[in-house]
Amino acid sequence: MSGKVPDRLWKLGKLNHVAIAVPDLDKATALYRDVLGAEVSGVQCLPEHGVYTVFVNLGNTKFELLHPYGEKSPIQGFLDKNKAGGMHHVCIEVDNIQDAMKDLKAHNIRALSEEAKIGAHGKPVVFLHPKDCNGTLVELEQA
Repeated sequence: MSGKVPDRLWKLGKLNHVAIAVPDLDKATALYRDVLGAEVSGVQCLPEHGVYTVFVNLGNTKFELLHPYGEKSPIQGFLDKNKAGGMHHVCIEVDNIQDAMKDLKAHNIRALSEEAKIGAHGKPVVFLHPKDCNGTLVELEQA
């Protein structure tokens, strides 16, 4: 196997966060803040994504705690199948999300939406289909 990275119009960046779906946001936040001593953000409501989020700062990356907002929340569906919660997705930064989306589509990697949406950090994000990413839901975020 060659270690050479092919030339692209976009570049994959650093791991931004690992998202964890939680059935009890207050309890999960308290675990990271009060028991483990991590710095945590306040609760952010993102109705357009159907979630409440709290970010746990780990220094080199973050955990994003996800809790359902509204009846149609994709996180509720995840929690219905995983009652205790669990890892939901990984988020990786890219330097050009539009070029990344075009290139990935040309490589038959499906996005879960036609257009990038504004995510919790106020930057464009897109999710890639887990069936095309080795069983992992991958979020790309504009760096």
